[in-house]
Amino acid sequence: MKSPLLLFTLFLLMSGCTSLPPAVRDFPVTAVPYQAASQNIEAYKNAPVRWGGIIIDVENEKDFSLVQVLFYPLDYKGYPQITKKNEGRFVIESSEFLDPAVYAKDTEITVAGTLKGDIERTIGNKTIRVPLISATAIYLWPKDYRYNYYGPGRYGYPPYPYYGNPFFFRGYYGPYRYWW
Repeated sequence: MKSPLLLFTLFLLMSGCTSLPPAVRDFPVTAVPYQAASQNIEAYKNAPVRWGGIIIDVENEKDFSLVQVLFYPLDYKGYPQITKKNEGRFVIESSEFLDPAVYAKDTEITVAGTLKGDIERTIGNKTIRVPLISATAIYLWPKDYRYNYYGPGRYGYPPYPYYGNPFFFRGYYGPYRYWW
C-alpha cells in the first residue's frame, strides 16, 4: 500500500517541476543541429525543431513579427544553456504581433516550430543568411527562473541570504523565523 502512495507523491512532485508549457514541450521535434541547418538549410527545410537562446532584436511588419535570436543549445528541460558558446543566430517568424517591450533584448526564449528556410540579416556592414523558423509556440523565460531555493542561482549567488543554511535568518541560526 505504501508503494502506490509513494509513486503518486513522486508524480505530483515531478509534475510541479515541468517548466515548459505543453505547446512547446509536447511539440514533435527532430534533432536538427544548428550548424548543420545553417550550412545546408535546404536539407532540413520543413523539419520541426525546438531551439532557444537570447533575444537580440524584434521587428514588427504589417502581417508578421520577426525575432532575431542568438542561438544557445537547450538542455533536457528546454532551458537555453547560456554558459555554453553560442553558435550563431536564427530568426523566428510569428503571425502574431510581438510587442518589443515584452520580447525585450537579452530575454531568454525557447521556440517550437518548423524550419522555413533562411533569411538575410545585416549586422553592421556585413550581410549574413540565418535560419528562419515559423513559430508554432514561443516561450519567454522569466528573469528569475534560474534561481531556486536549493542552491546557487544564475551567477552563483543564492536567491535569498541564507548563506548555505535554510535556518540562517538575520545573522542567527535556528529553526525560528523571528528573533527578539
